Formats: sequence, structure tokens, C-alpha cells
Amino acid sequence: MTPRPPVRTALVTLVAALASAHAAAQTPAAAPAPDWSVTANVGLYSEYLFRGIAQTAGKPALQGGFDVAHTGGFYAGTWGSNISWLEDFGAYNRSSLEWDFYAGFKKNFGDTDFYWDVGTLYYYYPGKKNPGVISADTWEIYAALGWKWASVKFSYNLDDYFGVRPTGRKTDGTYYIDASATYPVGETGIALLGHVGYLDVRHDAGGEAKLSYTDWKLGASYTVPEGVMKGIEVGAYYSGNNAKSSPYTDLTGYDTSKDRGVVYVKKTF
Repeated sequence: MTPRPPVRTALVTLVAALASAHAAAQTPAAAPAPDWSVTANVGLYSEYLFRGIAQTAGKPALQGGFDVAHTGGFYAGTWGSNISWLEDFGAYNRSSLEWDFYAGFKKNFGDTDFYWDVGTLYYYYPGKKNPGVISADTWEIYAALGWKWASVKFSYNLDDYFGVRPTGRKTDGTYYIDASATYPVGETGIALLGHVGYLDVRHDAGGEAKLSYTDWKLGASYTVPEGVMKGIEVGAYYSGNNAKSSPYTDLTGYDTSKDRGVVYVKKTF
């Protein structure tokens, strides 16, 4: 076989290199992931329960909010829902909205699935209070530890707990501790929900007027994985507690602490 001339070999090599460089230049580089993300959510619930206590007296609730998050761990957001309890208990004569504001930091421990979360949350209730009523606006700080789909959270109140003073003394220092889990069942889109919490109201009354209690809930949800309804979540859960019914029964006779089931549909964008 006659060997290929060196000049011709070099020329072929140069052409191949130029072609390869041109092909690489035509392939766009992957855009870096943005540091900030924005999400929104909206949901319709058969009833709004907060820590096992009804906020809408058996009526449906429309809820939704917005969140921003940074890759460094910072997050902030706002969330709202219709309510009726302030009017039902005669505290306000015009109030139908709960509007929350929150911010915090959430980070994993190194490269593990364990994480920590600290932040603050303010519950704002616009409306007109009746004479002599303390504002229901409430400010809490919280800290949580978690692993994948399970967490334990401690919330500490910095002022009167939703405007209540069962013994005439301030209820700042009230705390709520809870454990929650949302266990995904493989790749099915189904998740099992579990929760148990304990509320300790500072300067609480005793006997049938006691406000402190333990609550729990069990349920399941399904998130549509594909198609035009992708991302829509439907779910149901049953909630109960051992709260005394007397302080949680409104002026219409509705017991906001009774055990009940809730169904919902929500979407996160």
C-alpha cells in the first residue's frame, strides 16, 4: 500500500477539526439555572381547618398564594383564605379574610436529605373589631427539622394568640409543636398524609374552658402526572382533636373543634 502523503494527511486532519468546532458552535450551551424561582398555588377546600379547628363553620374555602425562593435558601410568600370564625364568635362585625405573610431560610445539611427551616409568619385579619375586642392579628416564629417527606416543627407566638386571653392575661409565649409526613407511594402520584400536633396556650383556663389540645389528621392525595390536568392535586383527610367543645363553640352553636373530613383540589404553578 502506498502511504498517504504527510501534507494531505495534515489537511484532512485540519478540515475534520474545523468541522467539529463548527458543529460545537452550532449547539447552544445550556442556560444556567436561575437563582430565583416564583410559584403560585390555588385550592378549593370543603372546609378550612387550622390546627384541627374549623375556620369557615362547615362552609367551603377558596385559598391561594405566591412564593419566591432563592437557591441560597431564602424564601418568602403570602397566602390567603376566606374565613368566618371572627364574625361567628362575635369578635369582629366585619371580617372574612385571613391574609398571611412569611419569610425564612431552608437548607439541607450538606449533601444529605436532612434539612432545617427557620422563619417567621404573620397572620393578618382585616376588618372591624367589636368594642373591647383584642386584635386577632398574630405573629409567630418557627423552626423545623426534616428528612425528605417528614418533619417536626415548633411554632412560638410573640403576642396574644389570635386575640384570646382566657384568664385575662396575655397569651404571648403560646406554642404549637407538630410532626407531619407526606409519604409518596412510588411513582403513582399518590401520597399518604399524616399529622399530629399539640397546642399549649399560655395562661390557659382550666376545666371545660381549657383552650390547649392535641390534634391529628390522616389522609391521602393524588397528583395528576401527565396531560392537560398535569399538576392538579386532589385529596381528602380526616381530622380530630381532644379540644374542649365549650370554648370552641361559636354563637350559632357550631362546634368548630368537632372531628370532620375535608376534601380538596389544588394546583401549583
